[in-house]
Amino acid sequence: MSETSAATRTVIVEREIAHPPEKIWRALTQPHLISEWLMKNDFSPVVGHRFNLRGEWGGVLDCEVLVVEPQRTLSYAWNFKHDDPAFDLNSVVTFSLSPTVTGTHLRMEQSGFRPDQKQAYGGAKAGWPEFLSKLEQVLAGTE
Repeated sequence: MSETSAATRTVIVEREIAHPPEKIWRALTQPHLISEWLMKNDFSPVVGHRFNLRGEWGGVLDCEVLVVEPQRTLSYAWNFKHDDPAFDLNSVVTFSLSPTVTGTHLRMEQSGFRPDQKQAYGGAKAGWPEFLSKLEQVLAGTE
Protein backbone atom coordinates (compact mmCIF):
# COMPACT_ATOMS: atom_id res chain seq x y z
CA MET A 1 0.00 0.00 0.00
CA SER A 2 1.35 3.42 -0.83
CA GLU A 3 0.55 7.06 -1.24
CA THR A 4 1.26 8.93 -4.46
CA SER A 5 0.92 12.70 -4.67
CA ALA A 6 0.06 15.33 -2.08
CA ALA A 7 -3.14 16.15 -4.00
CA THR A 8 -4.70 12.69 -3.77
CA ARG A 9 -3.80 9.39 -2.18
CA THR A 10 -3.87 5.89 -3.58
CA VAL A 11 -4.33 2.49 -1.98
CA ILE A 12 -2.38 -0.34 -3.65
CA VAL A 13 -2.67 -4.00 -2.69
CA GLU A 14 -0.69 -6.67 -4.52
CA ARG A 15 -1.01 -10.44 -4.29
CA GLU A 16 0.57 -13.48 -5.85
CA ILE A 17 -2.33 -15.84 -6.56
CA ALA A 18 -1.87 -19.49 -7.55
CA HIS A 19 -4.46 -19.36 -10.34
CA PRO A 20 -4.11 -18.39 -14.02
CA PRO A 21 -5.18 -14.90 -15.19
CA GLU A 22 -8.19 -16.39 -17.03
CA LYS A 23 -9.67 -17.70 -13.79
CA ILE A 24 -9.05 -14.47 -11.87
CA TRP A 25 -10.53 -12.48 -14.77
CA ARG A 26 -13.76 -14.49 -14.46
CA ALA A 27 -13.99 -13.65 -10.74
CA LEU A 28 -13.38 -9.97 -11.53
CA THR A 29 -15.98 -9.75 -14.30
CA GLN A 30 -18.86 -12.16 -13.63
CA PRO A 31 -21.57 -10.54 -11.46
CA HIS A 32 -22.40 -13.66 -9.43
CA LEU A 33 -18.71 -14.14 -8.56
CA ILE A 34 -18.18 -10.41 -7.83
CA SER A 35 -21.11 -10.68 -5.40
CA GLU A 36 -19.29 -13.43 -3.53
CA TRP A 37 -16.08 -11.50 -2.86
CA LEU A 38 -16.89 -7.79 -3.26
CA MET A 39 -20.51 -6.58 -3.31
CA LYS A 40 -23.86 -7.15 -5.00
CA ASN A 41 -23.74 -5.59 -8.45
CA ASP A 42 -25.04 -5.26 -11.98
CA PHE A 43 -21.59 -5.28 -13.57
CA SER A 44 -20.86 -5.96 -17.24
CA PRO A 45 -17.30 -5.86 -18.65
CA VAL A 46 -18.12 -3.29 -21.33
CA VAL A 47 -16.41 0.11 -21.48
CA GLY A 48 -18.95 2.80 -20.65
CA HIS A 49 -21.29 0.43 -18.77
CA ARG A 50 -22.66 2.12 -15.65
CA PHE A 51 -23.32 -0.12 -12.67
CA ASN A 52 -23.80 -0.09 -8.92
CA LEU A 53 -22.04 -1.89 -6.14
CA ARG A 54 -24.30 -2.35 -3.13
CA GLY A 55 -22.52 -2.80 0.18
CA GLU A 56 -23.76 -4.77 3.16
CA TRP A 57 -23.35 -1.49 5.09
CA GLY A 58 -26.24 -0.02 3.06
CA GLY A 59 -24.20 2.21 0.79
CA VAL A 60 -24.43 2.27 -2.99
CA LEU A 61 -21.42 3.02 -5.18
CA ASP A 62 -21.96 4.53 -8.62
CA CYS A 63 -19.50 3.00 -11.04
CA GLU A 64 -18.60 3.10 -14.72
CA VAL A 65 -16.33 0.73 -16.62
CA LEU A 66 -13.32 2.65 -17.96
CA VAL A 67 -10.89 0.00 -19.27
CA VAL A 68 -11.36 -3.65 -20.28
CA GLU A 69 -8.29 -5.53 -21.52
CA PRO A 70 -9.30 -9.18 -21.03
CA GLN A 71 -7.10 -11.06 -18.58
CA ARG A 72 -4.84 -7.99 -18.19
CA THR A 73 -6.55 -4.79 -16.97
CA LEU A 74 -9.94 -3.84 -15.60
CA SER A 75 -10.64 -0.31 -14.43
CA TYR A 76 -13.78 1.43 -13.26
CA ALA A 77 -14.94 4.60 -11.56
CA TRP A 78 -15.82 3.95 -7.92
CA ASN A 79 -17.88 6.89 -6.69
CA PHE A 80 -19.82 7.40 -3.49
CA LYS A 81 -22.07 10.44 -3.39
CA HIS A 82 -22.39 11.99 0.05
CA ASP A 83 -23.39 15.40 1.44
CA ASP A 84 -20.27 15.45 3.64
CA PRO A 85 -17.23 16.24 1.44
CA ALA A 86 -15.08 13.93 3.57
CA PHE A 87 -17.17 10.99 2.31
CA ASP A 88 -18.04 12.27 -1.20
CA LEU A 89 -15.62 9.99 -3.03
CA ASN A 90 -14.69 10.09 -6.72
CA SER A 91 -12.10 7.40 -7.27
CA VAL A 92 -10.88 4.85 -9.79
CA VAL A 93 -10.22 1.17 -9.10
CA THR A 94 -7.83 -0.66 -11.41
CA PHE A 95 -7.01 -4.36 -11.39
CA SER A 96 -3.86 -5.43 -13.26
CA LEU A 97 -3.08 -9.09 -13.90
CA SER A 98 0.35 -10.41 -14.90
CA PRO A 99 1.02 -14.11 -15.45
CA THR A 100 3.76 -15.62 -13.28
CA VAL A 101 5.41 -19.02 -13.13
CA THR A 102 3.07 -20.09 -10.31
CA GLY A 103 -0.11 -18.23 -11.32
CA THR A 104 -0.84 -14.51 -11.44
CA HIS A 105 0.40 -11.30 -9.90
CA LEU A 106 -2.72 -9.25 -9.07
CA ARG A 107 -2.37 -5.54 -8.41
CA MET A 108 -5.36 -3.53 -7.18
CA GLU A 109 -5.09 0.25 -7.10
CA GLN A 110 -7.75 2.67 -5.88
CA SER A 111 -6.81 6.28 -6.58
CA GLY A 112 -8.44 9.62 -5.92
CA PHE A 113 -8.65 10.00 -2.14
CA ARG A 114 -8.42 13.69 -1.21
CA PRO A 115 -6.47 14.68 1.93
CA ASP A 116 -9.75 15.43 3.78
CA GLN A 117 -10.97 11.86 3.15
CA LYS A 118 -8.95 10.16 5.87
CA GLN A 119 -11.78 7.84 6.92
CA ALA A 120 -12.57 6.73 3.34
CA TYR A 121 -8.85 6.21 2.68
CA GLY A 122 -8.47 4.23 5.92
CA GLY A 123 -11.51 2.17 5.02
CA ALA A 124 -10.03 1.30 1.65
CA LYS A 125 -6.64 0.43 3.19
CA ALA A 126 -8.40 -1.96 5.59
CA GLY A 127 -11.09 -3.18 3.19
CA TRP A 128 -9.17 -4.12 0.06
CA PRO A 129 -6.96 -6.77 1.73
CA GLU A 130 -10.17 -8.33 3.11
CA PHE A 131 -11.89 -8.21 -0.30
CA LEU A 132 -8.86 -9.81 -1.98
CA SER A 133 -8.73 -12.54 0.68
CA LYS A 134 -12.40 -13.28 -0.12
CA LEU A 135 -11.50 -13.28 -3.84
CA GLU A 136 -8.86 -15.95 -3.16
CA GLN A 137 -11.45 -18.03 -1.26
CA VAL A 138 -13.86 -17.73 -4.20
CA LEU A 139 -11.10 -18.81 -6.60
CA ALA A 140 -10.26 -21.80 -4.41
CA GLY A 141 -13.91 -22.83 -4.44
CA THR A 142 -14.28 -22.68 -8.24
CA GLU A 143 -11.80 -25.45 -9.08
